[in-house]
Amino acid sequence: MHQPVPSADLRHRTIEAPAGRLHLVEQGTGPLVLLVHGFPESWYSWRRQLPALATAGYRAVALDVRGYGRSSKPAATDAYRMLDLVEDNVALVRALGEEKAVIVGHDWGSSIAAASALLHPEVFRAVGLLSVPYAPPGGPRPTDVFAQMGGDQEFYVSYFQEPGRAEAEMEPDLRGWLAGFYAAMSADTMPTPGEPDPHFVARTGGRLRDRFPGGSLPAWLTEDDLDVYAGEFERTGMTGALNRYRNMDRDWEDLAPYGGAPIEQPSLFIGGALDASTTWMADAIDAYPATLPGLTSSHILDGCGHWIQQERPEEVNRLLTSWLDSLQG
Repeated sequence: MHQPVPSADLRHRTIEAPAGRLHLVEQGTGPLVLLVHGFPESWYSWRRQLPALATAGYRAVALDVRGYGRSSKPAATDAYRMLDLVEDNVALVRALGEEKAVIVGHDWGSSIAAASALLHPEVFRAVGLLSVPYAPPGGPRPTDVFAQMGGDQEFYVSYFQEPGRAEAEMEPDLRGWLAGFYAAMSADTMPTPGEPDPHFVARTGGRLRDRFPGGSLPAWLTEDDLDVYAGEFERTGMTGALNRYRNMDRDWEDLAPYGGAPIEQPSLFIGGALDASTTWMADAIDAYPATLPGLTSSHILDGCGHWIQQERPEEVNRLLTSWLDSLQG
C-alpha cells in the first residue's frame, strides 16, 4: 500500500529545450509520466493528479507548454506549430534523464500528446488522451472547415485566427474572462440547451464573453485557483496560448505524411459526456478500433464537462493510475 504523497511536495524546475526554456513541476519517483495541459491553462491544471500519481509510484511531471506560464514565449507565430511542441516534449524527457515516458494530455494537450506518440513512438511508450479524441492527420484544410461552421455565427477557432483580435477581448479583464470561459464549459455552470452556444460569436462585433454564463464559479474552481490562472496570464498575455490555434493549417501541412496514421502504442481515452469535444467528435471515438488499435481503457464520464481532471479528479486519478499500472505488467 503506497503512503499518500502530500501535494506540497512539488519540485519546480526549468530545463533547456527548443522553446528556449520549459518550466515543469515534478512529484514522485518511478516510471515517468508527462502531463500536458490545454487552453487556457498551465501545469496547475494537473495539481490534483501530481500527488495521486506520485503516491501510486510514478514520477509525474506537468509542464507549462511553450507560450504559457514560466516557459519561453517565442515571438514568431509559427514557433507554436505542432512539430515544435513535440520536440519540446522529447527534449524534456531527455533532460530528465529518461529514455521513455508515458504522455498524457488534456484539450490541446491531448492533441500534442497524440502527435508526440505518433511521431516518436520510441520515446512515448503509451498515450493518454483527455477530453479531445484522437483523429489522424488528414482531411480538408482546418480553417476551411471552421469557416463553414456556424452559419451566420463565427466558430471560436476562426475567431482566434487573427493576431490581436481575441487578445483585445481577453486581456483588459483576464480574470473575468477566464472565469467565464471555464464556467461556459463546466458541467455545473454551462449554458442549458437552447441558450446561445459559447463556442460561437456574432460575426459582426461579437465577443465570446457575450455568451459566458454569469454568477458563481464552477464547483471545481476556487477563487484561489482562479487567481493562479489569472496571475500567470496577467504576466504572459494571451498571444502565446492563442498561437496554438494559429498554426492549425501549418500542422495540417507538416503532418500530411502521417495522413490516416494510427497510434499503435497502448492508449487511454477519458471524455466528458457533456463536453462538446466528445459530442462533436463522436465519429473519431467510433473510429478508435482503427485509429487507436492499442486502446486499452476508454471512458465517458456522465455529467462531466470539459475540464475533466479538475471536475472529476478522484475518478480520473483512479482511471489513470489503473491504466498506468496495467502498462507495468
